[in-house]
Amino acid sequence: MMQSIALNSFHEDRPGPRWRQLYDATWPAYRSWYLKPGTGRRPTVSEGEDALLRHMPELHPMWQHLVSMTGRDSTTASMLTGWNMPAFAPACSQVVINTGERALIRNYDYHPDLFEQVVMSTRLTDREVVGTSDCLWGLLDGMNSDGLAISLTFGGARGSGNGFGIPLVVRYLLEVAGTVEDAVAAVSRIPVAMSYNLTMTDRTGDYRTVYLAPGVFEQRDCPLATNHRFDEPEDPAHARRYRSLERQAHLRKLLADQLPPDEVADEFLRPPLRSPYYANGFGTLYTADYRPDSGEVHYRWPGTTWSRRFTSTDAEIRRDAQAA
Repeated sequence: MMQSIALNSFHEDRPGPRWRQLYDATWPAYRSWYLKPGTGRRPTVSEGEDALLRHMPELHPMWQHLVSMTGRDSTTASMLTGWNMPAFAPACSQVVINTGERALIRNYDYHPDLFEQVVMSTRLTDREVVGTSDCLWGLLDGMNSDGLAISLTFGGARGSGNGFGIPLVVRYLLEVAGTVEDAVAAVSRIPVAMSYNLTMTDRTGDYRTVYLAPGVFEQRDCPLATNHRFDEPEDPAHARRYRSLERQAHLRKLLADQLPPDEVADEFLRPPLRSPYYANGFGTLYTADYRPDSGEVHYRWPGTTWSRRFTSTDAEIRRDAQAA
């Protein structure tokens, strides 16, 4: 059985017609997800806007622009703040490689029906940013023109609290920070709604993994993450189901072997890092290979590499992946 996967890339410094097309195509599904019964109370527009102004004020002018573009619909405006979103828990693996050219390489493992399928190149503030879009203007992973690259994985702990959805946090960090040190300082003061790992690197070769959860912030000089908190899973059953420890051990072996980035990227296209379990919400939708030195990101599937830059023109790619 095969699973069809698509990615559409567009370049728009400031959200305009292409972003509006994305909104029109995805909003009915996002609205159903955002308002799904049993996922907790969603914030009012004023509650979400207050949280955005308090914690990520640099994004507020762009939020106002997006709200204006979408007719000031209150549900849209609330969701675009990123505050107290419904829970979502992708799997994923990620690692920083510093042997030769620097790279941040990650697999995004999730259900294909919940994937936005967009690579967005923007200049919302002073920095150019390219990355994989989620929640309309958040990012699953990305890199800015200063050479800071960041990606996320689910952190493995169940439960949620008051805070932001992690895709908008990734967007924020890439807009305001130019180095790992700056990004760690910024994220340390932002509340998040669920547990996540952020792994990041920059052009200096610095790297860090930050574990975030409601009321929790922990950082380590660690170049990798799967789906638990550093060395000890807080939910062992979840870690076993998604082979988190197995994938972590494999990443550690790749680091110990001191393989160059291209060979590590090839390893992400094979088990145990690559997963075919799309129907179970644990299928590898893409491998992203960020290169801070050259300003490129290479999206990879077995037999195919698709490269994007900050200034790449609009394009689309479709691939079929083996599914279990």
